[in-house]
Amino acid sequence: MSQVAAIEPVENTLLEDKPQGGNLPVLVCEPHNGFMGVKRAMFMNTSEFLVSNADNFVLSNCQVSPPAEFNEKQSKRTLKKNTKVLQSLQKLMWAERKQRVLVVLQAIDAGGKDGTIRSIFGGLNPQGVKVQSFKRPTKEELAHDYLWRVHKHVPGNGEIMVFNRSHYEDVLVVKVHEYAPLDLVEKRYEHIRNFEQLLADEGTTIIKIFLHISKDEQKRRFEDRLNEPDKNWKFKKEDLKERAFWDQYQDAFETMIERTNTKDAPWYVVPANNKKYRNEIISNLMIETLSGLGMDWPPAADGLDNIVID
Repeated sequence: MSQVAAIEPVENTLLEDKPQGGNLPVLVCEPHNGFMGVKRAMFMNTSEFLVSNADNFVLSNCQVSPPAEFNEKQSKRTLKKNTKVLQSLQKLMWAERKQRVLVVLQAIDAGGKDGTIRSIFGGLNPQGVKVQSFKRPTKEELAHDYLWRVHKHVPGNGEIMVFNRSHYEDVLVVKVHEYAPLDLVEKRYEHIRNFEQLLADEGTTIIKIFLHISKDEQKRRFEDRLNEPDKNWKFKKEDLKERAFWDQYQDAFETMIERTNTKDAPWYVVPANNKKYRNEIISNLMIETLSGLGMDWPPAADGLDNIVID
């Protein structure tokens, strides 16, 4: 059974890149309030990566690599174009100051969270984009409920907030290593659904992205960190201890997605073995999301037509 939703085709492609097979991007553009916005972005239909039937979700059925016809050079060109469109959309979002977007990134160690943030959000205006990493809880954080440290970092009006790891650590590492009773962990799935529904009801658009890599790809990336001097700083011996729990983490990720996938806070499972493919998918997803917010430039102040600047 398919785990993804269908999306209807659209017309009037204005970008030069043409699809290879049926899987390369087609950005469909239309003028929007004075700049060329994007009506809809299609990359293998980004909905191909949207979890639409969580009840039958099986993580191992999701792809980790690009299709055979994927072209890295073309993908690089497409990402460059996408970045320019994202810059325009974020400029509008920051000016309007009405929308809030929360992007949640989750992955196994070496899954590509940092690289995704650099590639997708690094070229945007830092005034309107924030990144929050969630490491091991501090003593103060442990003295509160587990969502206390998360809620204070959700986006305000005009902001895109990116969570590098998130509140989901409390149903992942906490579950795998049994840092909390399993009956308490079970309750947290409902807590999280309610928390995210609160944010959505108050006007936050939520995109949850799971970066899906294979165990072999994780091994290769760990070896790169060991063998390349400029990556040595990334390697931690603890990562190897966590790697020994690979199967348990896969089960925890699967349950996480199954139990917390909702209409207002959906999960996208993005193939992430190939970084360019990953970046292209997520950039298209961000364009599709921002261009669907119905944003508009704030009205100009009255009387500007009569102003003369000497």
